[in-house]
Amino acid sequence: MLSCEWFLLNGAFWRQSWVSSNLTDELRALSLQGVRRVVGSARARGRGRGRARGQLGRVAAARAARAVSQAHGDPHQPLCAAVWRGINPKIDSVAFRLHCGATTAALLAASAALTTRHLVGNPIDCIHTRDIPEDVLNTYCWIHSTFTVAGEAGAYPGVRGAGTSPRRYGKYYQWVAFMLFLQAMLFYAPRWLWKSWEGGKIRALMMDLDVGVCTEIEKKTKKKLILDYLWENLRYHNWWAYRYYLCEGLALINVIGQMFLMNRFFDGEFMTFGLDVIAYMESDQEDRIDPMIYIFPRMVKCTLFNKFGSSGEVERHDALCILPLNVVNEKIYIFLWFWFVILGTLTFITLVYRIVIIFSPRMRVYMMRMRFRLVRRDNVDTIVRRSKMGDWYLLYILGENLDSVIFRDIMHEFANKLNHNYQHHIHGVPDA
Repeated sequence: MLSCEWFLLNGAFWRQSWVSSNLTDELRALSLQGVRRVVGSARARGRGRGRARGQLGRVAAARAARAVSQAHGDPHQPLCAAVWRGINPKIDSVAFRLHCGATTAALLAASAALTTRHLVGNPIDCIHTRDIPEDVLNTYCWIHSTFTVAGEAGAYPGVRGAGTSPRRYGKYYQWVAFMLFLQAMLFYAPRWLWKSWEGGKIRALMMDLDVGVCTEIEKKTKKKLILDYLWENLRYHNWWAYRYYLCEGLALINVIGQMFLMNRFFDGEFMTFGLDVIAYMESDQEDRIDPMIYIFPRMVKCTLFNKFGSSGEVERHDALCILPLNVVNEKIYIFLWFWFVILGTLTFITLVYRIVIIFSPRMRVYMMRMRFRLVRRDNVDTIVRRSKMGDWYLLYILGENLDSVIFRDIMHEFANKLNHNYQHHIHGVPDA
């Protein structure tokens, strides 16, 4: 019990600190009654996208003002909801969150780990000669590109004696951490774009109804605000939904483009990297060649500079170097190869599902019924039949964030309102 109270008090303190630093006195003075008058005046002025945006902003302000009053203590409502109000609402699909959340975090973590290794350790260790200091040799070979020699025969894969065999230079080692950071930014870009387009609509409409712990009068008032918004902006949400679908399409383009980017980065060896690793693991041990060593060699050669020796002849100084970072690099990129394939497949399936949703009202009914079991089928049928796809998607996302019983009531009242309006038009009576 003491542990629960400690978490609740900390949640209340965090919410109070955040709200107090961002809200003005005017925002604190705004109440739910004021928002109700705003919605009523908006209905009198008629529909309009600019008015809808202003209405949403005032709903969000009312929600924030309510948070201020609760931060200072509200005896009529338990503080259990305080812990959860800081959680961001769900405004996208699971595949999209894997793109912009999990993948971005993994890439940033890998970039930070490699950068730390560069700063606190030696990314390269070279066998030095008595004429060249070790730190000079390591720095020179790290700055200038090292190489391996093509061919299978030799003391070590990629390392052979002098001859005419072609050399394969590796220039990417010091750029891997920067490339991973760039990839992370590219993966987050669709999320940033969608958040800017979404504009906090879902958060504004939630009004703490995701918890469902409030008085009946307050529930009724908030549900009426949501219903008024849905009614006043009916059939105006298609572009809102299409923008999100566009962001999902950009996510698919991004993951495919990154496969080609990595293939270019590794000189055409990355596209089949995962398949080559699988083939390597299934082949006979005596005949197999490790593709990971081919792309990420552990041992390389570095040609230094030429100088005159004691005999007056030109001497070439070579060094044999070990790249311990490539042990980490190969694990990172073998994971990324399989992850990109899985992510691309999931996103492609999601986009096919979106296309079906756009053109099939029956599928919209089915998906709404499968996800929200408490909502009656006739209510879902009415809403899908008498609204557009964008309205359906807004309600679907709203249902993901609201309390299930409250969402059922909203769907029921919204369907009744649509039926009432339809009956008025059938009998030639204008709706009030």
